[in-house]
Amino acid sequence: MQRSDIKSAALLFITALIWGMAFVSQSKGMEFVKPLTFTASRNFLAVLFLLPLVIHKCLRGKVDLKANLKGGTVCGVVLTAADFCQQYGIMNTTVAKAGFITALYIIFTPLMGVFIHKKVGFKVWFCAAVATVGMYFISITDGFSIGRGDLFVFLCAILFALHILVIDGFEEGTDGVVMSFVQFAVCFVICFVLALIFDKPQVSQLREGIAPILYAGILSSGIGYTLQTVGQRGFNPTAAALILSLEAVIAAVSGVLAYKLGILSTDQSLTQRQIIGCIIVFAAVIFVQLPDFKLRERKISCD
Repeated sequence: MQRSDIKSAALLFITALIWGMAFVSQSKGMEFVKPLTFTASRNFLAVLFLLPLVIHKCLRGKVDLKANLKGGTVCGVVLTAADFCQQYGIMNTTVAKAGFITALYIIFTPLMGVFIHKKVGFKVWFCAAVATVGMYFISITDGFSIGRGDLFVFLCAILFALHILVIDGFEEGTDGVVMSFVQFAVCFVICFVLALIFDKPQVSQLREGIAPILYAGILSSGIGYTLQTVGQRGFNPTAAALILSLEAVIAAVSGVLAYKLGILSTDQSLTQRQIIGCIIVFAAVIFVQLPDFKLRERKISCD
């Protein structure tokens, strides 16, 4: 492995580490503020973090503002729905379950590609079926009901898959950093307005929850996004996705540790049944990212 590949792999692992532990900060944040307020706050911090980079790019005069504004606005609306569903879901489920259910977006993305006429192979459908079994073990109770939190995180996984497809649709003529800045700004504005109407946040609440908000806003959204962008540059996409999928495992481990250390007040442990479900989902997520191996036909000549 070349030195550049080792560096990229290390950056992507750090990204997965940051994102995995972000589930703890999101869960902790719900002890102080409501979902809309938390989502607005973290996106505001992400906007501030990316602002210097955006100004630098705009001053260089190589940014198509119209294309980035259009793409960023559409992506921002979808991101708002995804972030809110995830945040509301985390408030009503464990960190581990949220991490593994969110990881399903990796499978939903190619499945949803069918609607834009992208071919989906047997492997994707197979992994989707396996992941469904895993979801059953994780979330469905003996009474065949699913918890509200799990349902909202499941919706968030679908929305994150849609978000990826939307970004892909606006890739031409846009800049990754600038469009991300716009989508964070759109998400902040929408959530801020809705938070004023429904959450009615207070400064004291934001002050008490500043630590998890800072982590989610600066580390998860700002630094995490930047490390992902740098790490994936010139690196094998499949290998990058495999490393980033470790986010789910890190979320599960960090959730349990956070509870043991008293950071989270809600028990984050999983039942044996739920652990089996997590393993099944993780296996499906990993397998769907592996490249297809095709046997080459060998021609045998007889003299």
